[in-house]
Amino acid sequence: MNKTDYTIAVNARVAGGSGTNDVVSARSGANDVAEANRIAEQTVERLYRSQYGKMVANILNRYPDLGLETAEDLVQDSFAVTLTEWAREGVPCNPPGWIYVVIRNRAINRLKADKKMWVVADAGQAVSEGVGVGYSMGDATRSMQESMLQEQVVDDEQLRLLFACAHPDLSPKVQVVITLKYVINLKVEAIARALGMTVDGIDKLLLRARKKIREEKIFLAEPNAAGLVHRLPIVHKIIYLIYNEGYKPALGEAILHEELCGEALILSKALMDNGLGDKATAALHALMLFNAARFGARFGPAGELLDLEDQNRELWSKPLIMMGCDFLRRAGGLDVGGIEGGGRAPGGAGAFKGGGVHGLGRGIPRDSAIRGGAAGAEQGGADTDGVTTYHYEAAMAWVHCTAKSWLLTEWRLISRLYERLLEWGPNPFVQLSYAIALFYAGERTTAFSILHQLLQMPVMNQYYLLNATLGKLYLLEGHPDRSREFFTRALGQTALVSEQEFIRRKMELIGD
Repeated sequence: MNKTDYTIAVNARVAGGSGTNDVVSARSGANDVAEANRIAEQTVERLYRSQYGKMVANILNRYPDLGLETAEDLVQDSFAVTLTEWAREGVPCNPPGWIYVVIRNRAINRLKADKKMWVVADAGQAVSEGVGVGYSMGDATRSMQESMLQEQVVDDEQLRLLFACAHPDLSPKVQVVITLKYVINLKVEAIARALGMTVDGIDKLLLRARKKIREEKIFLAEPNAAGLVHRLPIVHKIIYLIYNEGYKPALGEAILHEELCGEALILSKALMDNGLGDKATAALHALMLFNAARFGARFGPAGELLDLEDQNRELWSKPLIMMGCDFLRRAGGLDVGGIEGGGRAPGGAGAFKGGGVHGLGRGIPRDSAIRGGAAGAEQGGADTDGVTTYHYEAAMAWVHCTAKSWLLTEWRLISRLYERLLEWGPNPFVQLSYAIALFYAGERTTAFSILHQLLQMPVMNQYYLLNATLGKLYLLEGHPDRSREFFTRALGQTALVSEQEFIRRKMELIGD
């Protein structure tokens, strides 16, 4: 999967005139400057989100004596210089390559200042071809071939850094945190929410991680073939967590960051393209594709969040669903028809439907990917037949994506898949989705029993989606007072504006 191509369009400057045209020209010139600043800011912000971690890894691997903290400082300073330069000169043809050259030159200058006898074979070439503050945009883009090469090097570094973050000497939680920080460049607040930790806890963890990485040069140690195989399940968990963070961002009004989900898809596809993936990789990729297929229908005309049953299925991406089916066939090992006791088998016509872990159109929290259970510590582990938790989640996603309507969704099959998923170990978030599937499969008494058992767990009692689910199901059962009680609880348990508005709309259905 290729990254989205972005086109930078800069309006032509209005030529100045004389006499009565001077005022118009001055206004036009001011507008042009404002527009140039806006374009530069948007481009730098997008590149910072997508390229920051890759550039830190690349410069650190090329010049290991810099150290992680210095490499980060160089990249951040270079982005600041870039914003000023691009606002004045315009955005170059290959923005990532332009910034990389600036970073490389600054790294060389830093090393020369610290080590007077420092010599690197390509230092002279780097300086002569590089771009500093005093160089023009034309100097930066003189060699498009080199710029394109540097951009490709950055992409390669991201994949190597991903496996480096899965280093066995690092704890699982540190592995995930440093990946989110250095590979994907999430902010500390978002990482804290994703992992159920405090901001202070993340800061302290990163401080210890940087020290260990610096002292043991962990980023520089590329695992051998056996090491790559050993680290692959950890890499899967990291990608899974990154995707879910994009599917439901931790902060602000946004409830979907497609770029972050795209990064996760790019990483999983890169694993397979480079011969590093396995059947679990294909199943994970299928799961993410199925969920990505529904992005365009998750919101209504006014930008409001929609429940799965209210989504316009005509807006679901059929090409992504077909791709998901293809990767799930490649994953193999799971006979959905056998689970249900007959019926369709994966790979046939209309095969592999799916909504995965999203009982109400939302996902299992990212922290469950660390805490254990089917979507937890054993996430992605394979049984004797090579079937992983990703297979089951992707199969459920397949069921949703190929159902002709909400009413025709095979809820009994979905509930059976959740039962298999729970065999990997107890997980309250999976149990929540299981209870939802049971409710719509007609086993309502059992569903409510499970949901109320979950309420006895402190972490789940404060989980907005459990309370929102009870509010919705009690409303469907004709119990308005109980429905209002649980919706009111849920309203105070989410910081996302879109989810708060979603709950208020549900409460409006209750009436007085």
